[in-house]
Amino acid sequence: MGFTKHSMELTYNQCWKAPNKRFEFRVVARSQLVLLGMLSAILAISSLPRVTNAFGTTTFLPQKHVLSSTNALRLSATKEDEETVSTPEAAETAAKKVVIVGAGWGGLSVAHTLSSQTTVPLDITVVDASPKVGGLVRDGFQTINGKINKAEAGQHGFWDNYHNIFRLLDRDLVQVDTDQVLTGYAEQGQYSPEGLEAVWPVYRQQSPQLPTGLAQALYTRFQKLPAIDRATAAPLVLAFSEFDDSPEAWAKYDSISFRDLCIKLGVSKRCYQEAFEPMILTGLFAPGAECSAAAALGMAYFFVLKSQNSFDVRWCKGNIGEKIFAPWVEQMENKQGDTTKQSVEFRTSTRVVGFEKDQDGAAISKVLCKTMDGKDEEDVALEADALVFAVGGAALSNFVKYSPVLAKHAEFRRFANLRGTGVLATRLYLDHFIDTPYSANACWGFDKGVGMTFFDITKLHGLLEDDEKPRGSVIEVDYYHAASLLVMDDIDIVDKAKSDLDTMLGSSCKEALVIDAAVVKLPQAVNWYSPGSYSNMPDVRSEDIPNVYFAGDLVRSRHGSWSQEKAFVSGIEAANAILERPSDQGIIPLDPEELHVAFGRTAVTTIKTLLGSGDPAKGPSLVDFLW
Repeated sequence: MGFTKHSMELTYNQCWKAPNKRFEFRVVARSQLVLLGMLSAILAISSLPRVTNAFGTTTFLPQKHVLSSTNALRLSATKEDEETVSTPEAAETAAKKVVIVGAGWGGLSVAHTLSSQTTVPLDITVVDASPKVGGLVRDGFQTINGKINKAEAGQHGFWDNYHNIFRLLDRDLVQVDTDQVLTGYAEQGQYSPEGLEAVWPVYRQQSPQLPTGLAQALYTRFQKLPAIDRATAAPLVLAFSEFDDSPEAWAKYDSISFRDLCIKLGVSKRCYQEAFEPMILTGLFAPGAECSAAAALGMAYFFVLKSQNSFDVRWCKGNIGEKIFAPWVEQMENKQGDTTKQSVEFRTSTRVVGFEKDQDGAAISKVLCKTMDGKDEEDVALEADALVFAVGGAALSNFVKYSPVLAKHAEFRRFANLRGTGVLATRLYLDHFIDTPYSANACWGFDKGVGMTFFDITKLHGLLEDDEKPRGSVIEVDYYHAASLLVMDDIDIVDKAKSDLDTMLGSSCKEALVIDAAVVKLPQAVNWYSPGSYSNMPDVRSEDIPNVYFAGDLVRSRHGSWSQEKAFVSGIEAANAILERPSDQGIIPLDPEELHVAFGRTAVTTIKTLLGSGDPAKGPSLVDFLW
């Protein structure tokens, strides 16, 4: 797939050989704590994931996700926010028709929020082209030998700051027991062709509890990267201190690539190649030279630097479609006729092919679809008082390209610039069990410009406890920014995945044979946060078409979350907009910044205010100094 890289005057090697410009900054003494404390934490994000990436654990017994006392109060408060009372007047009001396109985390969140209230009567329909709710990653992929048809694309993790999703699992889904569907916490590994590179502990089990940054610096175990190279990452703390997730910060840092930012701040070539490039490839699914610095900083802060426990993760103990999406959909369908909820209709295997506007030409009035009915397609026109696009960047771009109704609007035409990057998911079924020191792992160095993770599904899914135990280990090997691999034959892909595992795990793995495998090719499946892409992203509500809304992890939001949590939160925000409620109603915010982080950001704002003659927006940014 084509892509315009951020222009640079020097070649890759020349950039690291060129002398760095010197900049002097007056920093209050306490900021040294930030520099020291966040040094290794910045490197810890080399395994950050989204959707199918990163790494996790299963060696500890499952334990219930515990919210802080602050969030426990928030959970109680948001429950009261969501409770509504049915009235005769509401029953007599004609139901507003809402069509939601996309049945991933964002679309299901919209449907869940809308159907959980009865004050505003609604006719809710969720449309998805996939045969099952959950989208591209849902189970149902058949293995090469045709023996197993429940293979799923990727392995799904739930990080400590997924407060809103954990509330869904803990409170809202009555058929789901969180401890039954998620693993406990365990250590995670990172590998290269040279072997084990780093180990991430369970941070909540480390004592004493330390300020974020300092905790990760002391508790993360790097195996090979020299301290002198890690030290060159320290100046990145200046960028973290300035980037506060505001639209102004996004505008500044989105204009440059993360690789360029590292070069300008003097990060060593080895540190970048062994720590930061793997982070971007497995966290944002593309090389650092082709990813926004703003996206990298925002992702890193949410997944690692928000608190000591931020990087602790629990994994789904089975296919997410079966464990979470299926009972969620059943509850929303409400076939039992629960009067405290509204029912949701799900139309799967249904493609959206066009749109019609009302007589005034202002709002979308119909969504035109084709639904598979056996072997035939049936034309369906869904009336819509409100339309929600809950799809990724590539899908949204295609809607605009093939819909003259949408393409008339400048706002929608900019969505045509959005794109996705490819994911290759493989699941290998071996003839005997192999030794995997860590059940979830990030990897780097096997293919240039390609990220990689692998998971021991046998351990994560507890397959040895099933009545039908597998013959041997089941290993998930996933590749990101994988366009160069998607063109390969399935058998060759399986051979490559097994060879990569052999290199990392040694003789135990080499002796095992692959007896079956599933190969799932997903071109443009995940959003590509390229430099400059922020200006093309949608807001929760359309500016040009009054009854159109957006949900998903590509939507611009001030919540500060990423990945599945961001998609879920944006879905609540879209539902709130439809219901004309406050945008943050029913949403658990992120915990407040820790004191030293808040101090660093306040110091930066103060300096910018002074240099901007009282207006921090007019003060110089770190980006201005570097460029």
